[in-house]
Amino acid sequence: MMLRLLKTNQLDFSVKKLWSDQPLVIIMALAIVFRLLAAIFARGWGMLDDHFLVIEAPQSWVYGYDYNSWLPGSKDNVGPSGHNFFYPGILFLLFKVMQWLNIQDPQVKMLIVRVLHGAFSLITVYYGFRIVEELSDKRSAKLAGILLALYYFMPWSGVRNLVESVCIPFLMLGFWQIISPRNMPKRFNTWFLAGIFFGLASDVRYQSVLFPAGVFLLMFFQGKWRESAGVAVGVVVSFFCIQTLIDLFIWGYPFAEFLGYIEVNITGRYSYFTQPWYNYFLTVGGILLPPVSLLLFYGFFRGWKRYIILFFPTALFFAFHSYFPNKQERFILPFIPFFIMVGSMGYYRYMVSSAFWMKRKKLLKACWIFFWTINLILLTGLSFMYSKRAQVESMYYLSKYPYVKTFIIMDEDENVPLPPLFYTGKWPDYPEKLSSDTTVFQRVAYIAAKPKFYHPQFFLFSGAGNLNVRVEKTRKYFPSMVYETTIEPGFIDELMHFLNPVNKANKVYIYRNREFYPSKVE
Repeated sequence: MMLRLLKTNQLDFSVKKLWSDQPLVIIMALAIVFRLLAAIFARGWGMLDDHFLVIEAPQSWVYGYDYNSWLPGSKDNVGPSGHNFFYPGILFLLFKVMQWLNIQDPQVKMLIVRVLHGAFSLITVYYGFRIVEELSDKRSAKLAGILLALYYFMPWSGVRNLVESVCIPFLMLGFWQIISPRNMPKRFNTWFLAGIFFGLASDVRYQSVLFPAGVFLLMFFQGKWRESAGVAVGVVVSFFCIQTLIDLFIWGYPFAEFLGYIEVNITGRYSYFTQPWYNYFLTVGGILLPPVSLLLFYGFFRGWKRYIILFFPTALFFAFHSYFPNKQERFILPFIPFFIMVGSMGYYRYMVSSAFWMKRKKLLKACWIFFWTINLILLTGLSFMYSKRAQVESMYYLSKYPYVKTFIIMDEDENVPLPPLFYTGKWPDYPEKLSSDTTVFQRVAYIAAKPKFYHPQFFLFSGAGNLNVRVEKTRKYFPSMVYETTIEPGFIDELMHFLNPVNKANKVYIYRNREFYPSKVE
């Protein structure tokens, strides 16, 4: 017993010593562990954009289709529609390599994608720590680093295909070029290289250009012409040149998609989620968990002058998105890491040494205990969250069968839910409504009247509402239809549905057409 106690105390001492002497080792280890867990277990997708725009599209190109009709010559293409081809193009090349290596299983493909994204997101943690350590001290860097590593949504968002997350490491590399002590004195090349990284971030997410714009304006008004020119030239080289080459290759003229993106966002700025100017204050304050989020807000605004090289570009990005009417939570993601970094530096510089908090150390400690308790619960939940499980697994189930060319999908509201075809490992067709005023069963009747070649191999019924009625009505047209299996939604999907019924968590009931598959494939 005494020996075990000694070993425990020795281990505890070793961890404390390592945290004191080499905190970045612990921070990176924790960041790696939780991103790896998220890569393995946090399957599915978070929002439509991080799957249907950047996974379905490039995989369809590999198969010789154009899922979103983005490319000229596609059936429904109407010209440049403002979609950025840079990041989907990278994933297209990755899927091409997987095809060459004969990696066919969709779940394996997405595991590889999540692992690569998680590894890329470690740049944010590592250089976030280094930047804060350089601008402030190790104490602030430890706080910023551990928050970047373990804020409950960071590992989850780090393995997602959200352009708002993927652009962040490039931004971090750009700021590191400016702040790194190894780049002293700051020559033109230093600022030019920073601009290159900023431009790459903007290639992934157009709005990221607000960060280098903030750096440029700051340097310009400080009279630092060489620095402002270096950033500007770097951005032009990596952003405009890449966008020009892509658009020349696809459309035959430069800036086609970029100008289309500007037009779509200006004309549609009131078309989606219009929120008041203060919305992102509430979003950030809530997502980052009060009261700690309020402490970071105080540190962020209190430290603005001392850390202006980070503060001004970050504040400019935040101000623009607060002004712009269309607001979604994911839009603000690039702001979060830099807000945490500046907030951590301001927190330690102004709050811990304040007379108010010096007299209330127990209250401050209670705030952090409350935060870490809630954060670790949410961190565990998100790291193991299989989102949209029923949609994913129902498509993945079809991948077991060869030559699936067509299936019918309908839910209890007679809609056509958007299926993630990527997980079928093929590119089957799913006929939608004949027109906006036709019912789903008119569509079924229309397909049943066509030759057998056009008949669906599978029927997917989403939701239990009126299931027997829907099945029997469909079976009148396809008497060979037989029950196959039921795909259950994930726990998180059901929880989100419980909290907000607008979020659907339907079971998917799969029926097989025995005309094509007489028996079930096990």
